Amino acid sequence: MKLQAHEVEKMINLQKEFFYSGQTRDIEFRKKQLKKLRSAIIKHEKEILKALNLDLRKSEFEAYSNEVGFVLNSIQYMLKSIDEWAKPVEVKTPLHFQPAKSFIVREPYGSVLIIGPFNYPFQLVMEPLIGAIIGGNTAIVKPSESSVHTAQIIRTIIEETFEPQFVRVVEGEKEEVNALIHAPFDYIFFTGSVSVGKIVMRAAAERLTPITLELGGKSPVIVDESANLDVAVKRIAWGKFNNVGQTCVAPDYVLVHSSIYERFIKKLKKTIVQFYGKDPQASRDYGRIINERHFDRLAKLLQAEKDNITFGGRADRKDLYIGPTIFENVSWESPIMEDEIFGPLLPIIKYENLASAFDQIRKLPKPLAAYFFSENEKHIDAFLQEIPFGGGCINDTVTHVANHYLPFGGVGPSGMNSYHGKASFETFTHAKSIMKRSSKLANNLLYPPYKQKVKLVRKVLR
Repeated sequence: MKLQAHEVEKMINLQKEFFYSGQTRDIEFRKKQLKKLRSAIIKHEKEILKALNLDLRKSEFEAYSNEVGFVLNSIQYMLKSIDEWAKPVEVKTPLHFQPAKSFIVREPYGSVLIIGPFNYPFQLVMEPLIGAIIGGNTAIVKPSESSVHTAQIIRTIIEETFEPQFVRVVEGEKEEVNALIHAPFDYIFFTGSVSVGKIVMRAAAERLTPITLELGGKSPVIVDESANLDVAVKRIAWGKFNNVGQTCVAPDYVLVHSSIYERFIKKLKKTIVQFYGKDPQASRDYGRIINERHFDRLAKLLQAEKDNITFGGRADRKDLYIGPTIFENVSWESPIMEDEIFGPLLPIIKYENLASAFDQIRKLPKPLAAYFFSENEKHIDAFLQEIPFGGGCINDTVTHVANHYLPFGGVGPSGMNSYHGKASFETFTHAKSIMKRSSKLANNLLYPPYKQKVKLVRKVLR
């Protein structure tokens, strides 16, 4: 049965009633909820790992480090930090408003909606949920319908841990998402594709609902002539083929300086074999595409670019397997360069001039991430100044996402707003500005009649 708009509104009203009871504003309450969530995750760890393996064939290492461990570590950091983050922040008050005190308080939004994707189906539901809880909100979470087994264990954990008026799960597909995004939430947090992100943003705009979009894009890697190739190829191969390329910040394509191009290609091919063996389909460390629809999309790219494949290219629809694949002689106009790949297909392009490479990258929409391998500080500075992107690494890929001291988010077509660590607390709270003035001393400068006051105002505000 489809979820109806009135049913969603009833859920939200129950959550808002709980929110306005004041319980979620208490810092100790928030801590208690996170501790309960942490205990539930630890209790169900084996089931979570099994679900991730069933949905995406994730190895235990990938499933724990990228999902379960990531979330547990985040909870611990939030618990240590919330007391400090929640304190009002005093700021200066201009002389002409004295005597007064000015300060900023972080206020929770209320009832928030969290929509998760399929690629990291546990982490990318739990991580924003942690932010919503630590910010003092109630939440309704919508896991991805594509990651069926993970959605089930998320439901189990949340229903065991929280009352539905505080946190609840709603499952479903397009109809349910449509009902949710048009409902009167106080905040919407969406992770997913650009195309769906536009739909969510349009719905939020109808109610002027504040929103975070975590999207993606064609995240480039540049390898210049000074790069340490042994390090570069390992970190690029890991970043690309981790979760079979189904990572929003995965390297989408690589630009390699012509002077080191042949060496880079040779080392990269060798590294892929070292990682996954001669037959990656038999490797326990190599996952699978989420479903047939996404497999077919990638298979079309394989077919369109078949003449440019120089490594890999094997696909097995029954097993949802697509092997690590390298494409050479790819042009900027090639089909594989049109949209985010989101799979284990890696185009590699030779470049001669760094400024020209930057110019080509800038012609594409601003990506969620970008990576630069170099030992040349001038080149590194130029990369940081001239390429717009959400976040990234120098001499690595992807790992910036796991640093909870760094905000994570996109820019423009790759998303808006950020989260992780303190950024999560700030995203799920509103900065309320307050000036507290004394009523004992009167300053009549602001009040009519204004005769004889203009000269004084000019001196004060000059």
